[in-house]
Amino acid sequence: MTETPQNLPQPASEASSDAVNVEELIRSLRRKEGSWVDWGHACIALQKAGCSSQKIFEETGFEPVHQNQVSVAAQVYTSMVNAGASEEVRSHFWRKGSDILYEFRILTQTERAAAAALILAHNLDADDAREVAKAMKEYSRFGTLPQGFTDAAGDAVAYQCWKLARQQSDLQERSRLIARGLKLASSPSARGQIEQLLVDFTVVPRRAAPRLPVYRVDAEEELPRIVPVVGKLPLSVTDLQAVPLADEIGSFGMVKFSGPAAWVAVPGWQVILNAEDPIAILAMSDGLPVPLQGKVEEILVVVDRAQRQWDADNYFIADREGNLELFWFETSPDISILGQVILVMRPKKIVDEGYTKERWQIDD
Repeated sequence: MTETPQNLPQPASEASSDAVNVEELIRSLRRKEGSWVDWGHACIALQKAGCSSQKIFEETGFEPVHQNQVSVAAQVYTSMVNAGASEEVRSHFWRKGSDILYEFRILTQTERAAAAALILAHNLDADDAREVAKAMKEYSRFGTLPQGFTDAAGDAVAYQCWKLARQQSDLQERSRLIARGLKLASSPSARGQIEQLLVDFTVVPRRAAPRLPVYRVDAEEELPRIVPVVGKLPLSVTDLQAVPLADEIGSFGMVKFSGPAAWVAVPGWQVILNAEDPIAILAMSDGLPVPLQGKVEEILVVVDRAQRQWDADNYFIADREGNLELFWFETSPDISILGQVILVMRPKKIVDEGYTKERWQIDD
């Protein structure tokens, strides 16, 4: 590899507006030229140019899952650099670590740089990185920092260890968490808080996270379809021509018209009918506060914006530095709640997708 972090290519969103040289990018990926960061930016540029993940795989050998990892991680790397990551951190992750930086996608730009420095300082792996990201994300929701802990990345992870250790009655697991917290803590005061657990064996009961309200569409009758309405007769040809084409998108039949608005039909279950101001958000099943079991698939999260009062038995969306975040918290958080999750909907399982488009089938 001849390039260095100093001449890192711009991300696709910031690159020149000139047309993307698809053939050149394909050739570069096929030869694995440059760093994995270059590969990630190349994948982003190709996808924005209209190349599907499958097409890129066929041309370059990069599997779709690997494309996604390096694409996301490359964006995390760029934001980490922009946040002022040290030369040592930049140089290390320029060479390797896409699996680690991928886990930091849920963090803010500044948090990513701090998390990467913590990983490098303690020689942690991708599994550790997942735990670090989770701990830092939860820690960031505190309006006032817990007593004895600072805003350093190491203290965020140490606090998570301290919290979990206090909930453990198993002495071996409790000792493991205490040791990990002492290892990663950044401040003497945080270490002092954790050291108190060596003499205080009080077990604080842990409140289990509530179950997500997950449903899966099963029956054909539960698959509604949105049909545009021209109006009431008498109507003109112009009225007819003014109705936009409603193209169904994705697993839930979402319909998008001109402009940013899109609409999706949801079965009229009681929880939907009772909602005062429902909105829908698309997400992936492994990106929830409690990842759903089974195949990773696109899901639909329905939120009632009228319900903004926190309680420990529900999940919510909140404003985190201008971004929407889905969360559950044991105690009332110091962040702005924007609505309550009332439904998580999985798509219908269709073994033969072409079957439903054939002429009506009549059983003998």
